[in-house]
Amino acid sequence: MRRTFLPHASHAVLNGVSQIFLHANPTCGLLMLMTITFYAPSLLAGTLLGLLSGTLAARLLGYARQDIESGLYGYNPALLGLLVTLVLGSSPLALFLVVVAGALSSPLQRYLLRAMRERGGPAVFTLCFVLLGWLVLVVAGMLESVAEARLPEPRLDGWGAVGAMASGVGQVMFLGEAGAGLCLLLAILVADRRAGLWALCGSAVGVYCALLTGATEPQALAGLAGYNPALAALALSQVHRSALAPALGIALAIICKLAFDQLGIPALTMPFILACWAVALGTRLIQRQLETQTV
Repeated sequence: MRRTFLPHASHAVLNGVSQIFLHANPTCGLLMLMTITFYAPSLLAGTLLGLLSGTLAARLLGYARQDIESGLYGYNPALLGLLVTLVLGSSPLALFLVVVAGALSSPLQRYLLRAMRERGGPAVFTLCFVLLGWLVLVVAGMLESVAEARLPEPRLDGWGAVGAMASGVGQVMFLGEAGAGLCLLLAILVADRRAGLWALCGSAVGVYCALLTGATEPQALAGLAGYNPALAALALSQVHRSALAPALGIALAIICKLAFDQLGIPALTMPFILACWAVALGTRLIQRQLETQTV
């Protein structure tokens, strides 16, 4: 029995990491873990603890094995581990908080998945991470410190616009360096070339719009405005073959991010979620209207 569990467990862990970019691909997940190890080793412990606590909690609670092996109970706690260790460091208390948040994410994720499947609700994406992430930040009193923590140390280099676009992809996992973004982009391309190109496009548009709307150069070059449109473009490109839906998702994600900035609330990945929900709702309404006209 133990021999058969290990391969399934490793697939669940690696798929849990790759599901951050909406793919169940162990190779992609391994490349992503290697990127964290190389560019942000201080975040690795939190990532792994969150990932393992969420996956193990789902297994102990008897949730669907296919969902566990697909990584659906791994990506939210992995992101929570990244967030907590980014803001609070790797102290024993912070790592304990990662384990608790990761374990709590599993029942919340199951509830959201059930609502999506049984009641026809919207895709859950990273909603569990956002809700628990906000709660953790409030409890820790660090709600206003996320943006500052995500800014890498200033570095003079010649990356320019390409580096900023890559950083937008990297900021999905709180990695602001251009090299880390390029490595993550490579991981996405391994899983889905079209999705990777759309993610890069979304990041580029987000960074450019940030400069147009008056964002500071360090924030723009760090990719803080690029990761939500990158995720929106990636997600919608997997569902819609037309370029219209990803393009609309990019625009809506940028608008939502600006709204969160005005409210002074850390957006995390909520603009990406809202953009995808809006496109899905619009698509559904158009389909119903067309069906009504044909009848």
